[in-house]
Amino acid sequence: MKPTRIAAAFLVVLAVLVATACGGSDKSVPTDSVAVVDGTPVTKTELQSLLERAKKTYKAQKRAFPKAGTSEYQSLQTQAVAFLVQRAEYDNRADNMKLKVTDKEIDDRLKQIKTQSFGGSQKKLDAQLKAQGYTTESLRTDIRAQLISEKIYDFVTKNAKVSDAAVAKYYKANKAQYQVAESRDVRHILVKTKAQADKIYAQLKAGASFATLAKKYSQDPGSKDNGGKLTITRGQTVAPFDTTAFQLTTNQISKPVKTQYGYHVIQPLSDVRPPTTTPLKDAKPQIEAQLLDKAKNDAITKWTNDVKKYFEKKVTYATGYAPPATATSATTTG
Repeated sequence: MKPTRIAAAFLVVLAVLVATACGGSDKSVPTDSVAVVDGTPVTKTELQSLLERAKKTYKAQKRAFPKAGTSEYQSLQTQAVAFLVQRAEYDNRADNMKLKVTDKEIDDRLKQIKTQSFGGSQKKLDAQLKAQGYTTESLRTDIRAQLISEKIYDFVTKNAKVSDAAVAKYYKANKAQYQVAESRDVRHILVKTKAQADKIYAQLKAGASFATLAKKYSQDPGSKDNGGKLTITRGQTVAPFDTTAFQLTTNQISKPVKTQYGYHVIQPLSDVRPPTTTPLKDAKPQIEAQLLDKAKNDAITKWTNDVKKYFEKKVTYATGYAPPATATSATTTG
């Protein structure tokens, strides 16, 4: 959730943050606003600022910005309004949870952005602000919203826990995931033609160095510099290679084996290691982390749905700014 640059592309931000807007429209919306969220206005100035930044993003991507009056523009405007409405809803809920963002926290995040993305250069940061249509004030506003979202996430998910019983249950139900097939250390030389593979096979049978020939002739970039060595597990490689590699006795040199990649000369370097199962104690940290992520995601999803329900009758829109789902069923005002 922490930003690595000033802002993502406008549409990406919307895709991540916009929830389906809800509410109605009535005469309580001030003339300088597009919506009111439980008594808090979302101003036309905020909307225009967001759309101006969107224009900058379109320009940087060499895309034509939708013209006012078109369905594309209306769709973009609707998404922008929904984004601003949700931000106001989150501010409202953060106040309810007594979550605050201080100027120092904003300063610290701004310093982090400048350091990580612009090498600490204020000049480079200012240039990027200008290119994306930001002012220092609008950037601080967005940073504050991001910090609020992070604090909400931490607050909502702080009690998420995973029990040992849940870990054991998951392990039992998904035990196949923790089984490792039999494996073997081998080395091989891959060439394009059977003639060359036959020649290499003859040299190896006559006592030539496998490693030397692999480095000189092998077409496998992943193993040639290591003398052709690699560790394989059953089923990992293409079928002809896999079958031969596990059938040979240790140190036996195969005749050329054809695969879709060419011709291989293969030599096992170890006995076949039997399949193993990762024990629960070793798999536990990974399972705990996975289940904890799910528990947190479930908690934040429930909270988001609860917020949507809470504001269902607490958001009103000015004429032309209501989302399509409500615009046709409500009385609007300009």
